[in-house]
Amino acid sequence: MKKYFVTGIDTDSGKTVASAILVEKLQADYWKPIQAGAPTDSDTIRSLVKGERKIHPEGIVLKAPMSPHAAAKLENINLNLTDIKMPSAEKTLVIEGAGGLMVPINDHEFVIDLAKQFEAEVILVSRNYLGSINHTMLSIDYLKSNGFDIAGIIFNDTPNPETESFILNHSNLPCLGRIDAMPVIDKTSIQSQLQNITL
Repeated sequence: MKKYFVTGIDTDSGKTVASAILVEKLQADYWKPIQAGAPTDSDTIRSLVKGERKIHPEGIVLKAPMSPHAAAKLENINLNLTDIKMPSAEKTLVIEGAGGLMVPINDHEFVIDLAKQFEAEVILVSRNYLGSINHTMLSIDYLKSNGFDIAGIIFNDTPNPETESFILNHSNLPCLGRIDAMPVIDKTSIQSQLQNITL
């Protein structure tokens, strides 16, 4: 089973949209290990995919829309990586992280650590904005320095060829696609993006 862990350079990088596109492109299953707040990303994925895709129940659902470590403390939950068990899947599994790489699960573990625990290749979603080069390069440096298997980068939203070229040249990572800005995000617009993904 092929596994991809979708993470982003920040909370609003577009992980859920990228995940929906990947689920349709790869005809894959979807799973959200940690959900904090509502509506859930699983529900969003369900509303965006056309095919009969398997959306696995979340590993853990926390009520407060905040970082998992803080949301878990509000509910008196001692959250640890080993508590989260990957579902059994026959197809490719798209796993969506929560927030950016370094979002804490507890006082010593981070969301990105789930990628290594599940032996999943990391797909980094980079959204173009002022400062995104710095955030993207720092994210890549962390992934490389800590031995993560990186599948590549997806650029999201308004194109910036100079920014994208710099990131790709200096990271030596493949570009897995570019997601166009979508005024309306729905099943139709998600389908229109499938041709832009090269994975």
